[in-house]
Amino acid sequence: MAPTGDASRPGRRPVGRAAALETSEHGAAGGVSAAVGRGLREIRELRGLTARDLAARAGISAAMVSRVENGQVSPSLGILEALAGALEVPLASLFSNAGSPIADFTHVRKGQGLRSKRLMGQHAHSFVVLGFHRRLDLQFEALLVEIERTGQTSPPTYTGHGCVFIYVLEGESIYRYGREEIRLAEGDSVCLDAEIRYGIHKVLTPRLRFLSVQAERR
Repeated sequence: MAPTGDASRPGRRPVGRAAALETSEHGAAGGVSAAVGRGLREIRELRGLTARDLAARAGISAAMVSRVENGQVSPSLGILEALAGALEVPLASLFSNAGSPIADFTHVRKGQGLRSKRLMGQHAHSFVVLGFHRRLDLQFEALLVEIERTGQTSPPTYTGHGCVFIYVLEGESIYRYGREEIRLAEGDSVCLDAEIRYGIHKVLTPRLRFLSVQAERR
């Protein structure tokens, strides 16, 4: 019986899509390729995948995955797109270790930060921006939010992308997530996917203060 051409087995040449991808590699790798390899390995391990698992998902050989991760080749765009697709990350994520050594950080001392007010219809609440970062693959925001209880308007609700983390510092409220209503008091927290409607439904104390952290893929 003729061999099936399993591209993931050592000693066998890749066939079909795997062959089309791997014939476009470019010999020895440079510094960028080594950085891409490190980025690829980090993401693969975070996903809990073996090199063989990733190879099967991407349609290339396990040997090629190993060579890319070890910086032994300069992979073609087709290979990188296949790997990024298999890992379900933007292509730019593979280059996270190949970027500029320049990086930003924000240090906010107690009582400081960028103070702002959000107006939505007749509702208004104050918040302090504690941190904001925007990268090629990720956007991150940390806010200290303060809402005063009024009998006239309700706080806004939101829908978006990514994940949201809420930690209550003072006060008590009813938090709505989709059809769920969650009672949150000082020291309580909630973490959620931002794909369905969420937000403070009712403030139960004169004042509510909470930390809101949101991160989403760009």
